[in-house]
Amino acid sequence: MNKLRNLAELSNLKERVRSKTRFTDKIKDSGQPVQIRVAMATCSIASGSRETMNYIVDELDKRNVDATVTQTGCMGYCYAEPTIEVTLPDQEPVLFGYVDVKKADEIIEKYIKSGILVDGIIPVNYKRIDE
Repeated sequence: MNKLRNLAELSNLKERVRSKTRFTDKIKDSGQPVQIRVAMATCSIASGSRETMNYIVDELDKRNVDATVTQTGCMGYCYAEPTIEVTLPDQEPVLFGYVDVKKADEIIEKYIKSGILVDGIIPVNYKRIDE
């Protein structure tokens, strides 16, 4: 990457990056029908979650899938990294483990676009506070 020489170049870079990604800190208020959280803790990154997240963002854009992708910290499933949580409209979140680029492609095509569950789901082993 070339060095930035002035504030205008920095602003242009910022806008280019924002236009390529769809991240939000307030995922519940985003109004997007599909929400995807990608674990980005140290163990996640070491296992390839950065590549997985970049692939998901690029592919959702290419396939015109309306979704919000957010990075999150540790989800507590270090043994299954990279992990992602996908929430389809009016459904409970589904957590997928061992999500490499190939698995991410399958999740986008089958689960996100068609609602068909795919292999790699991590079973829910907790209860929410509001239950």
